[in-house]
Amino acid sequence: MTDTKHDSSTDERTDLLQTLAKHRHFLRFTVRDLTDEQAGRRSTASELCLGGLIKHVASTERGWAEFIERGPAAMKDASEMTEADFAARTDGFRMLPGETLEGVLAEYEEVARRTDELVAGLPDLNASHPLPQAPWFEPGARWSARRVLLHLIAETAQHAGHADIIRESLDGAKSMG
Repeated sequence: MTDTKHDSSTDERTDLLQTLAKHRHFLRFTVRDLTDEQAGRRSTASELCLGGLIKHVASTERGWAEFIERGPAAMKDASEMTEADFAARTDGFRMLPGETLEGVLAEYEEVARRTDELVAGLPDLNASHPLPQAPWFEPGARWSARRVLLHLIAETAQHAGHADIIRESLDGAKSMG
């Protein structure tokens, strides 16, 4: 019979951060031993590349950490977004000239460190903010710090899966299978 008691040495915050760390590892693992050129190469019908996925996940995590700290002021309402904002968002999914895999990974590591410190120091995971207006958010919804962390875990895990497919298409290497 399996012991189903909760390990009392961890708490919810620790569990959330450890789960996020696990999925960050899987994402980073997909770029092991790659060159900058390989990290920027599209290998499927998608526009995605491995370096771009890591940039996107880092940017997304940074934005949600800012939301935990500052609320909706950290994000633009969809109605405020300009063509330049959308172009920057598109560039966030690819390796641009002059960007290196080492630099992308270092930025992701820094974002992860800051998020982990923020979450470890939060007085309450229930603290919430209203979401900005956007067609992809339910009108009038609020997200707690806990809900943001769950979203980051899901986002990171989803993109780690995408990255695994891209890596396998590049050179046959698998990360999760």
